[in-house]
Amino acid sequence: MCTLASTLPSENQLVVDLLATLRSEKFSLRAWIRFLGRSWEMSCRTAHDNPTLKRSWMRVLLFISLLAIALLLACAVFEGLPVALHLLPGLLFCVVWQQSDLFWHLGLNRWSQLGGTGKLFPVIGTANICTQLRGLGACFLFGRLIGGVTTPTGVALLIFLGGIVTDILDGQIARRTCTQSKLGQITDSEADFCLYLALTIILMQHGVLPLWLGMVMLLRFLIPFFVALASYFLFAHPVRFGSTIWGKYAGLAQSLYFFVLLVPTQFTFLARWLHLPLLVVTLALLIVAPVAQIVVNLKALRA
Repeated sequence: MCTLASTLPSENQLVVDLLATLRSEKFSLRAWIRFLGRSWEMSCRTAHDNPTLKRSWMRVLLFISLLAIALLLACAVFEGLPVALHLLPGLLFCVVWQQSDLFWHLGLNRWSQLGGTGKLFPVIGTANICTQLRGLGACFLFGRLIGGVTTPTGVALLIFLGGIVTDILDGQIARRTCTQSKLGQITDSEADFCLYLALTIILMQHGVLPLWLGMVMLLRFLIPFFVALASYFLFAHPVRFGSTIWGKYAGLAQSLYFFVLLVPTQFTFLARWLHLPLLVVTLALLIVAPVAQIVVNLKALRA
């Protein structure tokens, strides 16, 4: 296997130079085309120089595509062909975006314990496949939102539970097999972001999540996303929104709150009993978690 360990510093410098050019040309259309074109060339070179990794990506692409087709067929059978046709454009767009993003970041499939500068792993790996499955669930929900198709709470609950299972599995598998990578960190964050964003919108549509609370939860995802984008493109130095203990608690509380909102009607009595305490805890942690993250970033800047 051919690795890119020796070329990684030059590639990082190239990315910094591309970002500097993008800023100097005031983010013009021509600058964006050049930036995206050169970035895609780097990804293609990584795939060309690492054929085993490329074949692994193609297998993942085929696997996710077959599952997406299976979801469409299931919709056609259980909800009718018109629903499946409305779902198709949004699901197709999201899956293409997901797999293109995975290909784009193949060069980050390196052991994260070395700061992402180690050798490339030869395959995508089981942990990242679990993350891709969670991403497919998010694609399915966004496809329904884009197509104007109402998502039953039972379907949302099933995908939500699947997302929790894969979120647990990908981290456990990566640690046990020593395949923790920058690629995994990025795709895991993206999958969580998209899944919880879609679920928040769906719960607001169903009227079970108050509008004001839904906006707070949306801001929890959108503010770090836009700050990270701005820091990357404006300063070529991304602000790190890594995991903190308070962030984990906030994520756990929000997951439990979503579960209570999606719980089947036969468990409504339990949901009513847990609703208010979980709401208070979730709100408190949604405030504490970003403050803790800001403190971590400030300490990192001063170090």
